[in-house]
Amino acid sequence: MKKIFIYYILLILICFSIPIIFTSNFSNKETSKKTSENKVQNQIEEPIYNYSKYGTVKLLHTKTNKIEELDIDRYLYGVVSAEMPASFEEEALKAQAVVARTYTIYKIINNGGKHKDADICDSSLCCQAWISEEDRKNKWDEDEREENWNKILNAVNSTKGKIITYNGKPINAFFHSNSGGETEAPIDVWGGSGYPYLQSVSTSGEDAYSQYSSEAEFTKSELEEKIKEIHSNFKIDFKEKDCIKIEEYTDGNRVKKIKIGNLELSGVEVRNILGLKSANFEVTISDEKIKFKVIGYGHGVGMSQTGADSLAKEGKNYEDIIHHYYTNVEIENI
Repeated sequence: MKKIFIYYILLILICFSIPIIFTSNFSNKETSKKTSENKVQNQIEEPIYNYSKYGTVKLLHTKTNKIEELDIDRYLYGVVSAEMPASFEEEALKAQAVVARTYTIYKIINNGGKHKDADICDSSLCCQAWISEEDRKNKWDEDEREENWNKILNAVNSTKGKIITYNGKPINAFFHSNSGGETEAPIDVWGGSGYPYLQSVSTSGEDAYSQYSSEAEFTKSELEEKIKEIHSNFKIDFKEKDCIKIEEYTDGNRVKKIKIGNLELSGVEVRNILGLKSANFEVTISDEKIKFKVIGYGHGVGMSQTGADSLAKEGKNYEDIIHHYYTNVEIENI
C-alpha cells in the first residue's frame, strides 16, 4: 500500500512536469526564432553605403589643374553660392544645398576616376559650379555681402547631413536653371534607360524669371557654317518651304526631332551646335535670318532652380520642393 502511494505521487509529479518542460522548450524556440528574425531584420536595415566617410571632398580647380581638399559643407558653401542667387527664398537655397550635397556624394561614389585623384571639379559644364568665399563676396555689392553669405551658410548648415536617396542609394540629383514650366525625362536628353526618380513634372511661376525666355538669331550662312562644323555633308535649300521643320516633341515640350535641310537631328544636338539655352524652341525664317525663340534654360532634368524659388514663394519648404522634382525618393541623414 505504501509503494502504491509513492508510485501515485511520482506519477502526479511527472504529469505536471511535462507541460512545464514543453512550454520551456517552446519558449526557448520562440525566443531563438525571434532573435534570429531580429538579426535578419537588422541586417536588412543596415545602410548600403557608409555615408559618414564622405566628410571631405577633393575638388579639382579646372583653371589651375590643382586639387584642394575641403570639408564637404565648406565645399557646399561655394557650390550653393555659385549655383543659385542669394536673393532666392531660403527654402529654395536649402533645397539647392541638399541637392548639391547629394550630387556630390553620387559623384564621389560613381565618378570612376574621371578626374583621377579628384572627386569632382568646379565647372558647371562638367560637374557643378563652385566659387571661393572671397570671390563670391567680391561679386556682391558691399552692403549685401554679409547678409547674402549668411543666407548661404544657413542653407547648408540647417540641412547638414541631408541627402536624397532612392532605394537606399544617393540619387544622381540633376538640376538646372529654368524648366520653362515642364521638366524633362533624362532619356530624351541623354538617351539610355533613364532614372526612375527623374520624371517630367510641371511648375507654375517660372515665366516670372529672366531665365524663362531668350532668342538667338543667325544669318543663313552662319547657320550653315555651324552645322557643317559637325556635319560636313550638311546641305540646305532655304527656298524650300519645309527646309527647317520640327517633327516631334518630348513629354517635356522640347524638340525631340527636327529636320534641317538633308539632316534629321535631335533638339538637344541643335541646342548644343547653336549654343541655345534650351531644346524648347520655335524657328522662324525671314529673308536673311533664322530666329530661334527659346523657352527655359538648361537641360531641363531634375530640379529647376527658378521653379524651386517659385514653390518656396508659395509656402513650400525644401522637402516639399525636393519631393516635387524627384519621384519616390527619401530625404535621409548621412
